[in-house]
Amino acid sequence: MSSIDQPIKGKILLLTGGASGIGLSVTKKAHELGARVLIADIKTTPEFDVFASGKSNILYVQADVTHWPDFNKVFAACEDKWNDVPDAYGICAGLFDPPFSNFWQDPEQEEGYKQVDVNVNHPIKLTRLALRKSLSRGKRASVCIIASVGGLAGSIAAPLYCATKHAIVGFVKSMKDTEALTGVKITTLCPGVVLTPLFDTVKLTQYSVTEGRSLTPETCAEHMLDLLQKREYPCGSVLEVTLTGSRVIPEWNVPPPQGEGTGQEMMDEKFIENLLGPIKRTLDGEKLSKL
Repeated sequence: MSSIDQPIKGKILLLTGGASGIGLSVTKKAHELGARVLIADIKTTPEFDVFASGKSNILYVQADVTHWPDFNKVFAACEDKWNDVPDAYGICAGLFDPPFSNFWQDPEQEEGYKQVDVNVNHPIKLTRLALRKSLSRGKRASVCIIASVGGLAGSIAAPLYCATKHAIVGFVKSMKDTEALTGVKITTLCPGVVLTPLFDTVKLTQYSVTEGRSLTPETCAEHMLDLLQKREYPCGSVLEVTLTGSRVIPEWNVPPPQGEGTGQEMMDEKFIENLLGPIKRTLDGEKLSKL
């Protein structure tokens, strides 16, 4: 069973994190394409509420992606409204080193890293559920998970985040031969810096982020929809997107990304000072005064 074109017009697209950032852009573009859009997110945003108002083909379900029983609620809502299971899955919900789940600040002491729950456990679990739901209906489906160029390289400032994105890239590469068995295509998108609400004012300064050096959520949404719909991106595809362009990442021997927004062009003294400042302050507070 080879990859096929899977246009989403008239189909059901399940999006986690579809109420903000890249996910909201996917919501808007998918609706324009004629999809029925099922949004699973922990809360809505004013922009989403305005866009979704009065649109019968958009269904929001409040869900915490780290609480796996909520997935049952989402699928039940899909069955109730459309008497079917999704045809496509855009897994967009994610965390980028928030203060409550951060390697250097290290606030978590009991339940594990929340960032791993959101960025790794939720996409893998939902992919497994997508396989099960599609097989039970005998239908083809497509899954695309948002990773990052941080899943191809690394960052001293965000080692936990990069580790989670490496996990997703490894997971998707591991699934490359499964479509013949399941009928479900699984891919991942690895964008460079994207200007979304994940960048608060502190992170904008620390990572020297500017609009001119960043991708837009709309650009990422277009590439996600291409990965979901087009046969030219077979199961296991890892697509890097930067301001320079896009490329499918081979399984081995990946040269570094080039150009603005990749982090490779910014390693000057000021950038390093901004990047390492919060880490140094944290470590200074942990040192013995005599050191």
